[in-house]
Amino acid sequence: MIERSAVTWGSTEIPYRIRRSARRATVSLAIEPGAGLLVTAPATTPLSKLDAVVRSRAPWVTKRLRRHAPTATAKEFVSGETFFYLGRQHRLDVHRGDDVAPLHLLDGRLTVVVPHGVPSEHTSGYVRAALTDWYQRRARAFIPDRVRHVAAKLGVSSLDVVIADQSKRWGSCSAGVVRINWRVMQAPKRLVEYVLAHEATHLIHEHHGPRFWAALGRLMPDYEVRKAKLRELGERFLW
Repeated sequence: MIERSAVTWGSTEIPYRIRRSARRATVSLAIEPGAGLLVTAPATTPLSKLDAVVRSRAPWVTKRLRRHAPTATAKEFVSGETFFYLGRQHRLDVHRGDDVAPLHLLDGRLTVVVPHGVPSEHTSGYVRAALTDWYQRRARAFIPDRVRHVAAKLGVSSLDVVIADQSKRWGSCSAGVVRINWRVMQAPKRLVEYVLAHEATHLIHEHHGPRFWAALGRLMPDYEVRKAKLRELGERFLW
Protein backbone atom coordinates (compact mmCIF):
# COMPACT_ATOMS: atom_id res chain seq x y z
CA MET A 1 0.00 0.00 0.00
CA ILE A 2 1.36 3.42 -0.96
CA GLU A 3 1.53 5.87 1.94
CA ARG A 4 0.57 9.45 1.15
CA SER A 5 0.30 12.79 2.89
CA ALA A 6 -0.03 16.48 2.07
CA VAL A 7 0.89 19.83 3.59
CA THR A 8 -0.31 23.36 2.99
CA TRP A 9 2.11 26.19 2.30
CA GLY A 10 0.29 29.49 2.00
CA SER A 11 -2.55 28.78 -0.43
CA THR A 12 -0.69 25.86 -2.07
CA GLU A 13 -1.34 22.24 -1.20
CA ILE A 14 1.65 19.93 -1.65
CA PRO A 15 0.67 16.24 -1.83
CA TYR A 16 3.42 13.65 -1.65
CA ARG A 17 4.08 9.93 -1.62
CA ILE A 18 6.18 8.19 1.01
CA ARG A 19 8.66 5.37 0.53
CA ARG A 20 10.02 3.89 3.76
CA SER A 21 13.16 1.81 4.20
CA ALA A 22 14.65 0.17 7.27
CA ARG A 23 18.10 0.76 5.77
CA ARG A 24 17.64 4.50 5.43
CA ALA A 25 18.93 6.90 8.10
CA THR A 26 17.82 10.26 6.66
CA VAL A 27 14.84 11.83 4.88
CA SER A 28 15.22 12.83 1.22
CA LEU A 29 12.92 14.59 -1.24
CA ALA A 30 12.78 14.06 -5.00
CA ILE A 31 10.49 15.15 -7.83
CA GLU A 32 9.62 12.21 -10.09
CA PRO A 33 8.45 12.77 -13.71
CA GLY A 34 4.70 12.41 -13.89
CA ALA A 35 4.39 11.43 -10.23
CA GLY A 36 5.20 14.54 -8.20
CA LEU A 37 6.98 14.65 -4.86
CA LEU A 38 8.43 11.46 -3.37
CA VAL A 39 9.72 11.44 0.22
CA THR A 40 12.06 8.59 1.14
CA ALA A 41 12.39 8.08 4.88
CA PRO A 42 13.47 5.67 7.62
CA ALA A 43 10.78 3.15 8.50
CA THR A 44 10.02 4.64 11.93
CA THR A 45 9.91 8.34 11.08
CA PRO A 46 6.57 9.84 12.26
CA LEU A 47 4.29 11.30 9.62
CA SER A 48 4.26 14.60 11.52
CA LYS A 49 8.03 14.89 11.07
CA LEU A 50 7.76 14.17 7.32
CA ASP A 51 5.09 16.86 7.00
CA ALA A 52 7.41 19.28 8.79
CA VAL A 53 10.31 18.44 6.47
CA VAL A 54 8.17 18.97 3.36
CA ARG A 55 6.81 22.24 4.73
CA SER A 56 10.34 23.48 5.50
CA ARG A 57 11.38 22.70 1.91
CA ALA A 58 8.17 24.08 0.38
CA PRO A 59 9.84 26.88 -1.66
CA TRP A 60 12.20 24.37 -3.28
CA VAL A 61 9.41 21.80 -3.81
CA THR A 62 6.92 24.19 -5.42
CA LYS A 63 9.60 25.62 -7.70
CA ARG A 64 10.60 22.14 -8.91
CA LEU A 65 6.99 21.02 -9.30
CA ARG A 66 6.27 24.02 -11.52
CA ARG A 67 9.37 23.25 -13.56
CA HIS A 68 8.26 19.66 -14.10
CA ALA A 69 4.57 20.37 -14.69
CA PRO A 70 3.33 19.02 -18.03
CA THR A 71 3.34 21.69 -20.72
CA ALA A 72 2.25 19.65 -23.69
CA THR A 73 -1.38 18.87 -24.42
CA ALA A 74 -2.51 15.26 -24.37
CA LYS A 75 -1.71 13.30 -27.50
CA GLU A 76 -4.59 12.71 -29.91
CA PHE A 77 -2.68 10.39 -32.26
CA VAL A 78 -3.67 12.20 -35.43
CA SER A 79 -1.77 13.33 -38.50
CA GLY A 80 0.45 16.33 -37.90
CA GLU A 81 1.38 15.55 -34.29
CA THR A 82 5.06 15.13 -33.56
CA PHE A 83 6.77 12.35 -31.65
CA PHE A 84 10.39 12.05 -30.56
CA TYR A 85 12.81 9.28 -31.44
CA LEU A 86 16.29 9.51 -29.88
CA GLY A 87 15.78 13.22 -29.40
CA ARG A 88 14.59 14.09 -32.90
CA GLN A 89 11.01 15.06 -33.71
CA HIS A 90 9.12 13.19 -36.42
CA ARG A 91 5.70 14.06 -37.78
CA LEU A 92 2.91 11.50 -37.60
CA ASP A 93 1.14 10.58 -40.83
CA VAL A 94 -2.09 8.61 -40.39
CA HIS A 95 -4.14 7.38 -43.33
CA ARG A 96 -6.57 4.62 -44.23
CA GLY A 97 -5.64 1.68 -46.42
CA ASP A 98 -6.30 -1.94 -47.30
CA ASP A 99 -2.85 -3.26 -46.44
CA VAL A 100 -2.02 -4.03 -42.82
CA ALA A 101 1.58 -3.08 -42.12
CA PRO A 102 3.62 -2.08 -39.05
CA LEU A 103 4.29 1.61 -38.50
CA HIS A 104 7.48 2.75 -40.22
CA LEU A 105 9.74 5.79 -40.19
CA LEU A 106 10.60 7.20 -43.59
CA ASP A 107 11.81 10.66 -44.61
CA GLY A 108 11.12 12.04 -41.16
CA ARG A 109 7.55 10.76 -41.01
CA LEU A 110 6.05 8.09 -38.79
CA THR A 111 3.50 6.52 -41.09
CA VAL A 112 0.57 4.48 -39.82
CA VAL A 113 -1.90 2.77 -42.14
CA VAL A 114 -5.22 2.18 -40.38
CA PRO A 115 -7.28 -0.62 -41.99
CA HIS A 116 -10.67 0.41 -43.34
CA GLY A 117 -12.29 -2.09 -40.98
CA VAL A 118 -11.22 -0.18 -37.87
CA PRO A 119 -14.14 2.03 -36.69
CA SER A 120 -13.36 5.74 -36.60
CA GLU A 121 -13.87 5.90 -32.82
CA HIS A 122 -11.06 3.36 -32.41
CA THR A 123 -8.59 5.03 -34.76
CA SER A 124 -6.61 6.87 -32.07
CA GLY A 125 -6.30 3.68 -30.03
CA TYR A 126 -5.06 1.79 -33.08
CA VAL A 127 -2.47 4.48 -33.82
CA ARG A 128 -1.30 4.59 -30.21
CA ALA A 129 -0.85 0.81 -30.19
CA ALA A 130 1.07 0.99 -33.48
CA LEU A 131 3.40 3.64 -32.06
CA THR A 132 3.93 1.69 -28.85
CA ASP A 133 4.78 -1.46 -30.82
CA TRP A 134 7.24 0.50 -32.99
CA TYR A 135 9.05 2.03 -30.02
CA GLN A 136 9.22 -1.33 -28.28
CA ARG A 137 10.73 -2.97 -31.36
CA ARG A 138 13.29 -0.18 -31.62
CA ALA A 139 14.07 -0.52 -27.91
CA ARG A 140 14.63 -4.29 -28.20
CA ALA A 141 17.07 -3.67 -31.06
CA PHE A 142 18.89 -0.78 -29.35
CA ILE A 143 19.02 -1.37 -25.61
CA PRO A 144 20.01 -4.93 -24.56
CA ASP A 145 23.49 -4.99 -26.11
CA ARG A 146 24.26 -1.55 -24.70
CA VAL A 147 23.20 -2.55 -21.19
CA ARG A 148 25.37 -5.68 -21.40
CA HIS A 149 28.31 -3.58 -22.59
CA VAL A 150 27.98 -1.28 -19.55
CA ALA A 151 27.48 -4.26 -17.23
CA ALA A 152 30.71 -5.81 -18.53
CA LYS A 153 32.59 -2.66 -17.47
CA LEU A 154 31.22 -3.26 -13.97
CA GLY A 155 32.35 -6.88 -14.01
CA VAL A 156 28.85 -8.33 -14.47
CA SER A 157 28.38 -10.90 -17.22
CA SER A 158 25.17 -12.66 -16.18
CA LEU A 159 22.02 -10.55 -16.49
CA ASP A 160 18.70 -10.30 -18.27
CA VAL A 161 17.44 -7.18 -20.04
CA VAL A 162 13.69 -6.63 -20.35
CA ILE A 163 11.93 -3.89 -22.31
CA ALA A 164 9.16 -2.83 -19.96
CA ASP A 165 6.03 -0.69 -19.98
CA GLN A 166 6.55 1.40 -16.83
CA SER A 167 4.45 4.54 -17.02
CA LYS A 168 6.35 6.47 -14.32
CA ARG A 169 9.85 4.97 -14.18
CA TRP A 170 12.60 5.01 -16.78
CA GLY A 171 13.98 1.73 -15.53
CA SER A 172 14.52 -0.62 -12.63
CA CYS A 173 16.87 -3.40 -11.60
CA SER A 174 16.47 -6.35 -9.27
CA ALA A 175 17.85 -9.88 -8.97
CA GLY A 176 20.05 -9.51 -12.04
CA VAL A 177 17.23 -8.28 -14.26
CA VAL A 178 17.45 -4.80 -15.80
CA ARG A 179 14.11 -3.40 -16.95
CA ILE A 180 14.08 -0.38 -19.25
CA ASN A 181 10.98 1.62 -20.12
CA TRP A 182 10.51 1.72 -23.90
CA ARG A 183 9.46 5.39 -23.59
CA VAL A 184 13.07 6.39 -22.99
CA MET A 185 13.70 5.77 -26.70
CA GLN A 186 12.14 9.19 -27.28
CA ALA A 187 14.96 10.91 -25.36
CA PRO A 188 18.27 12.03 -26.88
CA LYS A 189 20.77 9.18 -27.10
CA ARG A 190 23.03 10.56 -24.36
CA LEU A 191 20.06 10.56 -21.95
CA VAL A 192 19.16 6.99 -22.91
CA GLU A 193 22.76 6.07 -22.14
CA TYR A 194 22.39 7.68 -18.70
CA VAL A 195 19.34 5.53 -17.90
CA LEU A 196 21.13 2.37 -19.03
CA ALA A 197 24.25 3.20 -17.01
CA HIS A 198 22.14 4.08 -13.95
CA GLU A 199 20.23 0.81 -13.98
CA ALA A 200 23.31 -1.27 -14.81
CA THR A 201 25.06 0.21 -11.77
CA HIS A 202 22.26 -1.20 -9.61
CA LEU A 203 23.58 -4.64 -10.57
CA ILE A 204 26.45 -4.05 -8.15
CA HIS A 205 24.92 -1.48 -5.76
CA GLU A 206 21.25 -1.98 -4.90
CA HIS A 207 20.63 1.36 -3.21
CA HIS A 208 21.40 5.00 -4.05
CA GLY A 209 24.22 5.32 -1.56
CA PRO A 210 27.65 6.95 -1.94
CA ARG A 211 29.16 3.81 -3.49
CA PHE A 212 26.41 3.72 -6.11
CA TRP A 213 26.96 7.33 -7.20
CA ALA A 214 30.73 6.88 -7.15
CA ALA A 215 30.49 3.83 -9.43
CA LEU A 216 28.11 5.62 -11.78
CA GLY A 217 30.44 8.62 -11.81
CA ARG A 218 33.32 6.44 -12.93
CA LEU A 219 31.21 5.12 -15.79
CA MET A 220 29.76 8.50 -16.71
CA PRO A 221 31.48 11.54 -15.18
CA ASP A 222 28.76 13.93 -16.38
CA TYR A 223 25.85 11.82 -15.15
CA GLU A 224 24.44 14.69 -13.04
CA VAL A 225 24.07 16.88 -16.14
CA ARG A 226 22.34 14.10 -18.05
CA LYS A 227 20.10 13.28 -15.09
CA ALA A 228 18.99 16.91 -14.80
CA LYS A 229 18.28 17.14 -18.52
CA LEU A 230 16.15 13.99 -18.43
CA ARG A 231 14.12 15.46 -15.58
CA GLU A 232 13.63 18.63 -17.62
CA LEU A 233 12.49 16.83 -20.78
CA GLY A 234 10.87 13.76 -19.28
CA GLU A 235 7.22 14.86 -19.15
CA ARG A 236 6.93 15.16 -22.92
CA PHE A 237 7.78 11.46 -23.30
CA LEU A 238 5.13 10.16 -20.87
CA TRP A 239 2.12 9.53 -23.05
